[in-house]
Amino acid sequence: MASQDWFDKDFYKVLGVSKDVTPAELKKAYRKLARQHHPDSNQGDAASEAKFKEISEAHSVLSDPEQRKEYDAVRAMGGGARFTAPGTGGQQGGFDDVFGGMFGGGGGQQNYQFQQGGYDDILGGLFGRGAGGAGGRFGQSTGGYRGAGGPSRGRDVTASTTLDFVTAVHGDQITLQTQDGRSIKVKIPAGVSDGQKIKLRGKGQPSPDGGEPGDIVLTVSVRKHPVFERDGLNLRVTVPITFVEAALGATIEVPTLGGSPVKLRVAPGTPSGRILRVKGRGVETAKGTGDLLAEVQVAVPSHLSKEAEAALEALKAALPDENPRDELLVKARG
Repeated sequence: MASQDWFDKDFYKVLGVSKDVTPAELKKAYRKLARQHHPDSNQGDAASEAKFKEISEAHSVLSDPEQRKEYDAVRAMGGGARFTAPGTGGQQGGFDDVFGGMFGGGGGQQNYQFQQGGYDDILGGLFGRGAGGAGGRFGQSTGGYRGAGGPSRGRDVTASTTLDFVTAVHGDQITLQTQDGRSIKVKIPAGVSDGQKIKLRGKGQPSPDGGEPGDIVLTVSVRKHPVFERDGLNLRVTVPITFVEAALGATIEVPTLGGSPVKLRVAPGTPSGRILRVKGRGVETAKGTGDLLAEVQVAVPSHLSKEAEAALEALKAALPDENPRDELLVKARG
């Protein structure tokens, strides 16, 4: 920032605070305005972006005790007036008048000369920065004042956690332990999926100079369930049925995740792989609720008694003499 800008800009007014504001009050006022005008919350709004830079600029100076002292001194010298060339139009209060009182001279007296950079060099000498020196001008990020961008943001932190299947589906609050020993409570939303990333705003590393803290980017792994699988918002479960139930039809019980079993009707002649749907018993999220998809699988007995074998032979003789694979073989031949 050019030093003349310090005469032109009222940082206390920008932040809506008084000149005797305490550091705590200053920080509170800055955070409130920063949240309101942050670019992440006002994408594409040029006015808000400009306001955010102005707020950050004001906080950057006033939050630093040394810079605040310098700023107050400069404002007291100039009274908020702009520099004007001395002796023009008979007016007083120009550049010479501002500094005349400081060096014992009255308005219009010239007991010093300006060389090279003009008022920037004069202010640099007053506050420990000589003309052309390595200290830098106001607005450069060489120390002290941190530039128009304001305080730097804290670092983001990456983390990972493993959830059981039920917690991932229904959601819950868990506690994470950070590397620096902090315990953070995290709200896991219902329906989080394996590999999903959750951003925990403001839970990362703090800013080194009073800015916003960083975020934690949490990657979620979900353990497999012995019975259920995720299919988008739907839950899938494989349900075995007997040959008799498949052939003659039956009413069976099907498990649900975390609830009582539901009864479903299996129609006569149901083949393996048929899906029976239970509405609204899948994953429930803010975006919608899925269903429970029960895939029936005909279970073939591995051991038969002599009586059972005889009964099946009798059934085979009673059934039509047809090959269920005939159509498949025809299609395969083209």
